Order: sequence, then C-alpha cells, then structure tokens
Amino acid sequence: MRKPFVAGNWKMNKNVEQASALVQQLLPGLQQVPEVERVLCPPFTSLMILSAQLTGTGVGIGAQNMHWAESGAYTGEVSPQMVREFCDYVIIGHSERRANFGETDETVNKKLKAALALGLVPIVCIGETLEEYESGQTNAVVTRQVLEGLNSIEPTAASLIVVAYEPVWAIGTGKAATAEGANAVLRDHIRPALAQLFGSGLAQNLRILYGGSVNGSNAVEYFMQPEIDGALVGGASLKVEEFIKIVEAARP
Repeated sequence: MRKPFVAGNWKMNKNVEQASALVQQLLPGLQQVPEVERVLCPPFTSLMILSAQLTGTGVGIGAQNMHWAESGAYTGEVSPQMVREFCDYVIIGHSERRANFGETDETVNKKLKAALALGLVPIVCIGETLEEYESGQTNAVVTRQVLEGLNSIEPTAASLIVVAYEPVWAIGTGKAATAEGANAVLRDHIRPALAQLFGSGLAQNLRILYGGSVNGSNAVEYFMQPEIDGALVGGASLKVEEFIKIVEAARP
C-alpha cells in the first residue's frame, strides 16, 4: 500500500520569524498523524531554522526549487548540495516555475537527476493549462511531461519520485478539478506513462498527489479516490486548522 503524502508549499510567504511561529502552531496537530508522510516547503530563507526546528518531529522539510548544477556562476540560484544540507525533499517543475521562470521538461529532467543523485525525494509537478484543458490536450500534455521530465532515470532511483498532478487552471483559483476527473487523469494517463518508463510494478508503487485549490472541506473527496495518494497544498498550508484537516483526511 502506498503511504499517503501531504506537502505544504508555502510559496513566497513568511519571513523566518513568521515561519518558525507557524511550525510551532502546526506541529502538535501534524504529529498526531504519523500514518501520513508530512512535508513543509518554506522559502529558502527559512530552511536552516526550520530544519533544526523539525529535527526529530517526524515532519519533513523540502525546498521549493533548486538548480541542477553542483556549483558555478549561477547568480541567485541554489545548488542541490545546498538544498541537501537542510532538506530531504525538493519541489521540481511547479507550474509557477514553468510559467514565470522558463522551466521546461528538459530542465525538470536535469533537476530531477541531480536531486536523485543526492538522495533527495523529488516532488515533480505536472499539469495542463486552462487553454490546454479546454482544447482537450490534457492527455497529451501530462503524458509528454512525464515521458520527457522523467526520461532516462534508473528504476532503482525512480522509486524515490513523488509526482504531483496540478492542473494549472485549478491552482490558486478556487476552481478545483473534480475528484473523479483528477483520478481519471492519474489512472488513464499518468500511471500508464510511468509504466512506459519504469514498468507497471514500479508505476503502481509510485505516489501521485493532487494539487490545486485543495482545502479542509474537499480533501476527503480526493483522498477517497484510489489513484490519489495525497496532496501538494498551496494556500491552505499556511492556515493551521485547514492544513491539519487535510493531513488528517489523508489518514488511511
């Protein structure tokens, strides 16, 4: 059975003091749900402090992005080794990175290989835009993103990968995909693409999350679906009661 997984993507929110206070508020509730793998992804500036704060709590910490190079003249970037100092997880290829910062399937693949080489658990984001959704391209888009973004990965390393399906039209809009619709995308397109790369056995063992306007009220609907193994949560992860409700809903 795939262990449920819920990650909170804090995006560009909270300074160090605010982030530390939020963790203090979240921890009592999060620690009551050890059956779910729980991860917090704050901004880079808070990683050092929160890593120490979360040590020994059972709650993981992840970065929201990283570069693929070990070091070099990449002003403003953060290397995989720098992330690994404080994190066990990293988000790769979020739609906001793709839309606003030129992320492509090729750069996702480079970052993924760099993350796996250091034993980081990559949360690889895929998903179609509103235009692609309305023109019936969901299958083609998510299949391409899986096949190209996860290309040339050794099956032994691939077992670490967590995939997050985030229809771009549902992120931060309050317009979530239906639970049945999201499940169908995972069942009919994403897992078959993973099976094409890694074989059906490994594809069935990889966890796939849903992301896009997940909240405490609708989380149960998603987690009842057989293919959805958890959520990558944006705005609701900054609200203590909401995020804890989502994690509790993921309990098997």
